[in-house]
Amino acid sequence: MRRIIRFIKRYRKEAVVGPLFKMLEALFELFIPLVVADIIDVGIKNGDTAYILRRCALMVGLGIVGLACSITAQYFSAKAAVGLATDLRFALFAHIGALSHENTDRFGTSTLLSRVTADVNQIQTTTNLVLRLFLRSPFIVFGAMIMAFTVSPSAALTFVVTIPALSIVIFGIMLISIPMFRRVQAKLDAVLGRTRENLTGARVVRAFVRERESIADFTATNAELTHLQRFTGRFSALLNPLTYVIINVSILVIIWRGGAQVSLGTLSQGEVVALYNYMSQILIELIKLANFIILITKACACGSRINAIFDTPTGLPTYDTATVQDSAHAVEFKAVSLSYHKDADHALTDISFYANAGETVGIIGGTGSGKSSLVSLIPRFYDVTEGAVAVGGRDVRAFADPQELRAKIGVVPQKAELFAGTIRDNLRFGNENATDEDCREALAAAQALSFVESKEGGLDFVLEQQARNLSGGQKQRLTIARALVRKPEILILDDSASALDYATDAALRAAIAALPYRPTVFIVSQRTASIRHADRIVVLDDGAMVGLGTHEELLSSCPIYREIHESQFGSEEVHA
Repeated sequence: MRRIIRFIKRYRKEAVVGPLFKMLEALFELFIPLVVADIIDVGIKNGDTAYILRRCALMVGLGIVGLACSITAQYFSAKAAVGLATDLRFALFAHIGALSHENTDRFGTSTLLSRVTADVNQIQTTTNLVLRLFLRSPFIVFGAMIMAFTVSPSAALTFVVTIPALSIVIFGIMLISIPMFRRVQAKLDAVLGRTRENLTGARVVRAFVRERESIADFTATNAELTHLQRFTGRFSALLNPLTYVIINVSILVIIWRGGAQVSLGTLSQGEVVALYNYMSQILIELIKLANFIILITKACACGSRINAIFDTPTGLPTYDTATVQDSAHAVEFKAVSLSYHKDADHALTDISFYANAGETVGIIGGTGSGKSSLVSLIPRFYDVTEGAVAVGGRDVRAFADPQELRAKIGVVPQKAELFAGTIRDNLRFGNENATDEDCREALAAAQALSFVESKEGGLDFVLEQQARNLSGGQKQRLTIARALVRKPEILILDDSASALDYATDAALRAAIAALPYRPTVFIVSQRTASIRHADRIVVLDDGAMVGLGTHEELLSSCPIYREIHESQFGSEEVHA
């Protein structure tokens, strides 16, 4: 938790002032039982109404001052807690954004979302309560015990036994509860993952009539979470009854011994009431502390999950580049193999080919053959397990700053991702310094200028979240324009024309081929029509390269490529 607590450094003043005012409030509360004792022993005993009114006015004054201190403490505590959560959430978001694709995949989207939101909110709530209670509650508990000794040392011995007994119960349950709450948070991640899958894949679920299976999977995962939460909740719920039993037994002992001392004349009735009030104050504060301990256990579990992200190194590992053999080609794959995890099977196996500057390379294969994995190695989204990938004669691992490498590359992902905002804002993700003329040139090359100009406002047309107010083909063309606006040396089109008709696809390829800066283009596609004019075509099957050559060469030498082509155009076109 120390790494998280450091985020409160900017709010040192608030973190000090809040607890101090809470201690002042507690100090005023400790005087009230003595005032009540005076009212009973002096005012009521002597029938002195004026004395009673003066003491009541004193209690009201103490209450008003205590209220003012409480409001002030609450303000500063809340300000420090919200500030800590704001800075923590920002740092966590920035850290996640800097994680490699491998580490992001390892955590998963659902758990990252829950840690940035729910876990940080739990830390914020707990921080607020810590600043309000971590000094106040112990101060009240030990202050009440000290005040009880000023009233009657013999009767106050009960407090000496009660407080350690309560501490053993509270901290014992806390130590056992912490791992339980960690398991609850892990199960919550699983439920969030199931929920996200069902929401994002709702159309697929309905299309294949899998509603019952989806509900059954979610119900089973949710039942596991519910069972664990119930067990943890029942165990944590032991705090209140156990503390009530100990406190009420202590109150009975005080009344029994106090009554005997009143009969002997060694203790007054008002002093017995004061002792009872001090024990009640301890009861109230320890109940608060018990609930506070539950929150602390949850916060510790949340803090461990957040620290697990911070402990994950950002960026990519560095390598000894002296062993890398330079390449004269724009892009070259040298005996490349890739595994996504240490003990996983190879997603790519022993792939070697090259692309010269200005050439177009087509990549084709069945679903799961490794096409997207292959092109993701060029901008170093993942590191090769074996072999090397060279860009511009340098191993991609030789770039000290990955941004230097990625500035040369324009990537159009398989799934069109656009953000809420204007079309201009989305295009400037590719090049923040792009002018409107640059944007229009990129749109024209991406075959998107006509539909953009038909929208109200043109470049100022506002896209909804995930561009829900555009069709699939329009979104794909905008993502292509976003990559083109940076005028990259290498352009990667990862099956980014799947929603385009053949005519638009052909016009797009012709426009890219006519670009004045002549990028090296990698086209991942399921259509042979999209890659048939490429200078070089790579055919993948189950992660292995089973064909390399031009369209005509592969039709005669690669059965898999010929099969794909025949499935789309028929065998007559192949032999034509």
